[in-house]
Amino acid sequence: MKRMGWILLVAVLALGLFPVKAKAADMQIEAKSAILMEVATGQVLYEQDANTPLPPASVTKVMTMLLIMEAIDGGKIRWDDMVTASEEAAAKGGSQIYLKVGEQMSVEDMVKSIAVSSANDCACAMAEHIAGSEAAFVEQMNTRARQLGMNDTNFVNCTGLDDSEEAKDHKTSAYDIAVMSRELLQNHPDIKKYTTIWMDTVRGGTFGLSNTNKMVRFYSGATGLKTGFTSGAGFCLSASAQREGMELVAVVMGSETSPKRFAACKSLLDYGFANYALIQPEMPEKCFVPVKLGKNDTVSAVPAQQTPLLIDKGQKSSVSTEVELDEAVDAPVSKGQRLGTMTVKSGQQVLAQIPLVAEKAVEKLTFGDIFYRLLEKLTMAK
Repeated sequence: MKRMGWILLVAVLALGLFPVKAKAADMQIEAKSAILMEVATGQVLYEQDANTPLPPASVTKVMTMLLIMEAIDGGKIRWDDMVTASEEAAAKGGSQIYLKVGEQMSVEDMVKSIAVSSANDCACAMAEHIAGSEAAFVEQMNTRARQLGMNDTNFVNCTGLDDSEEAKDHKTSAYDIAVMSRELLQNHPDIKKYTTIWMDTVRGGTFGLSNTNKMVRFYSGATGLKTGFTSGAGFCLSASAQREGMELVAVVMGSETSPKRFAACKSLLDYGFANYALIQPEMPEKCFVPVKLGKNDTVSAVPAQQTPLLIDKGQKSSVSTEVELDEAVDAPVSKGQRLGTMTVKSGQQVLAQIPLVAEKAVEKLTFGDIFYRLLEKLTMAK
């Protein structure tokens, strides 16, 4: 038998700051492909030809920055390491900070130049610093893409430049860009120190940087992420923003003009913030299950995972949780053993059912333990 536990009405204030402006079906996204993804859950809120492989231009550098951040956070390189520009790096065209052959710059200034000014020369220099050559780094990019399930992606270089015959095979999709953007934002938050910079300098203040992502200055809550443009790719953008504890990433590829890509991402982000909310279901109170013949009389029940839920914004004020637990459990109890279920509802609609598990292991009483307890009770009874 099961018993019904506590029922808690989670009274959460509706955000109410951004009125519903559009329905997904009503949005006109002027781009070849587009997607809107919530970062914590990875849920797709809107998509338009999101799995079509297209040239991404410099949005490629989301993966370049991801590998750099993984190398930093993994201890392979440090922020204050000095990187030497090779002849190949110095020769990169397009957006650059005009590295000279043999010039040295810190990893931090390299990352800043990539994130803010989309510096192709710095991207190449960092690729060589991490992997030994750009070609070896590109192999790492493609390996990481496969690990993340980016099935529409084939990287040819670390910059997104597509002016060579080989680079015509350099493609990814809006969905894949959202996936790698999510990975970067979620697991390497330090990158936001650089992707949110509007203007800064390198080379001791002598060379100015200006962010190519205008949303950093003009969109409330913007956290990045990366622009891209070539004549073949058109205007591309992976734009991220965070409000009220929810972070979204909007990707557009193949817009006709720069203003259109920014307008498209703004529309996508506005739609997401106006219509969705992120909640973290919580236990109504500490829950315990009796343990039969255990060295502890009870075991605490906790959610199996602390996973936030993405819900329609209008449901946020009516969310409730119901806890159903086993009446008792026999020892031994393993850590993580299923003890019940927490059901998250909005009205009568079930939003999620989350397993409740044992917080700690409980050993079974030995014969000696039982004898000692009986002896203790007899002694107290005298």
